[in-house]
Amino acid sequence: MPAPRIDPDQVPADAEARRAAAPVLVYPPQTLPAPDLALYVRARGGARRTAQVVVPPRDARAVEVPAGSVLRIECREGSQVGDLNLFRAGDLSERFFSGKTRALHGTHVSVGDRLWSCLPYLRPMATILADSLAWYGRDADGGGVHDVIGTRCDPYTQRLLGGTDYHHCCHSNLTRALVAATGLPVAEAEAHVHDVLNVFMCTGFTADEGRYFMKASPARAGDFVELFAEIDLLALLSTCPGGDCGSGHSSDEAVCHPLVMEVWEPEGGALDGWAPPEPSGYDRGHGIG
Repeated sequence: MPAPRIDPDQVPADAEARRAAAPVLVYPPQTLPAPDLALYVRARGGARRTAQVVVPPRDARAVEVPAGSVLRIECREGSQVGDLNLFRAGDLSERFFSGKTRALHGTHVSVGDRLWSCLPYLRPMATILADSLAWYGRDADGGGVHDVIGTRCDPYTQRLLGGTDYHHCCHSNLTRALVAATGLPVAEAEAHVHDVLNVFMCTGFTADEGRYFMKASPARAGDFVELFAEIDLLALLSTCPGGDCGSGHSSDEAVCHPLVMEVWEPEGGALDGWAPPEPSGYDRGHGIG
């Protein structure tokens, strides 16, 4: 799309001064409650694996993760992007809020960052405990790994842009997994599927127009990310049909690999003194009455 034409007569005389206003962080990171990472790491050291779920290519699976446990997501066979949804176990109304997570931590997340739940709960659902790709940082294109800016590939956008129906986009994969996990009708389950954490995906915004881009994931076999469950979770993970998302998505063209989810539970007493965070204490009056 060509850049919009700007009438020179519409440019104010103080345009440069307006552009020069200093940026202000909306949510200064030092104001966030900090997780006790040292405690979490110690508990992880003595944990035992209690569940393992293999997520086939172009599909999704669900697993329950008790509070205080660790969810490990791993590439076992090759580079593969995964789309993650999180719910409070037993209550689908509390789910992952990618927009607030992005506002609080940034466009991409790694060790020490937390995945927050939606309003009115607004509490950490999980804390990133380990990330084998933490070394990646930002590349020359401005790309980073594990983004909370992309929504998930879906069949509606595919229909809009490509004119065809495709049933193995991440949105559809997650819908099927939620149906299988809960027994909900398809239409009801679909309404609960939400914007994701793009695990292992490498993304950013173009410098010239600020457009969302993706590039081949730097993940390789053996790469992983681990999430400490702050509350009881139902986790859904889709293996993206784009594979490493280095060329496209929403088709069967890319090479795809399975992903593995594991649940690791700590030894008794390993988390003494720790408790799951409570939902927001806001009284929800909203100034009425």
